[in-house]
Amino acid sequence: MTPSTREGLESLRAEFPILARRIHGKPLVYLDSAATSQKPRAVLRVMEHFYEHTNSNIHRGVYSLSEEATALFEGARSRVARFLGVPARELVFTRNATEAVNLVSYAWARSTLKAGDAVVLTEMEHHANLVPWHILRDERGIELRYIPVTPEGRLDLSGLDRLLDGAKLLGVTHVSNVVGTINPVRDLAARAHAAGALVLVDGAQSAPHLPLSVPELGCDFFAFTGHKMLGPTGIGGLWARRELLEAMPPFMGGGDMIREVRLTGSRWNEVPHKFEAGTPAIAEAVGLGAAVDFMEAAGRETVHAHEQALVRLALERLAEIPGLTVLGPPAAERCALAAFTVDGVHPHDIAAVLDREGVAVRAGHHCAMPLHEKLGVHASARASFHVYNQASDVDALLRGLRKAVDLFRA
Repeated sequence: MTPSTREGLESLRAEFPILARRIHGKPLVYLDSAATSQKPRAVLRVMEHFYEHTNSNIHRGVYSLSEEATALFEGARSRVARFLGVPARELVFTRNATEAVNLVSYAWARSTLKAGDAVVLTEMEHHANLVPWHILRDERGIELRYIPVTPEGRLDLSGLDRLLDGAKLLGVTHVSNVVGTINPVRDLAARAHAAGALVLVDGAQSAPHLPLSVPELGCDFFAFTGHKMLGPTGIGGLWARRELLEAMPPFMGGGDMIREVRLTGSRWNEVPHKFEAGTPAIAEAVGLGAAVDFMEAAGRETVHAHEQALVRLALERLAEIPGLTVLGPPAAERCALAAFTVDGVHPHDIAAVLDREGVAVRAGHHCAMPLHEKLGVHASARASFHVYNQASDVDALLRGLRKAVDLFRA
């Protein structure tokens, strides 16, 4: 594994085979890691090895292959739990962060909240932390309150105590996937708890980039997804305090989540298995275990510093483009992404021109339509960085942007 140094990170690119591709004859510059990250060979190989040598179902088999698969699956749970700083028995595997939030809304909220109870969210939430609560409001009559966002992309906390008064839950993204803002989750959790509310953190954009320890955030639920943290798609998780998981009813019913089933009823398995009905994503969990090992070996502090340097450089260089507006706060307050608009050029046109230059960026509302509406734009283009990006990728982004501006302003 490459040493945990800034210089060592440069050589990590070779571990991502897709970065050797050429797009439209140009070297691929991948700047869409906020949507999904690329996968290192360590992840690809461990998944291939699983299917070639160990593939079998877990937990119930009494033969060697099944026991090996079970050990790999539960070993992956332990490695991901170590990465987050939480006990493995409090980590539920889900398909992604969206399913993790839905698990909270279906298992905890539906068994706890009644009509009129308040849930506090923010205007910068991803749809994954909005829509499940809209469904619950329409179904149960709960009240939804929203922490507003300032024009600079920060949470306006001036009215927080009023919003939290009587609330049962605060749901907040740790890092915005549009403006990149790193929210003060620890302070928010302390204020929510003082008001008697639990705290759900959407960590989809923070777990891949920040050297965080979930217990230090002070939250009660933490949702994350594997495919943004160098792991495969189809695997993510929810951490929650054990007493909450014990009290929550199952999210889905089926095999593996039960201790006993009779025609008259069922008894549930212990947590976290109570929430993992059916055959889980076994190879994907093993791949995620390899991904967090890769990130830890690279050095999480080193990776974070590398990505912060890239986003600082990107903001400096984007300021060279006339009519370009970056959404969100300065680099010191944001994670590794920059969403922007360019006067007279639609974000989709920007992304199309950049694609012809081999540069992959995201364009649209990024599953955050209310935030775009609040900021007064319909869509934006977004460049996002990960451990495998380098300064020359920012240069490629700027060259492509200049071509787009020249083309559409001619």
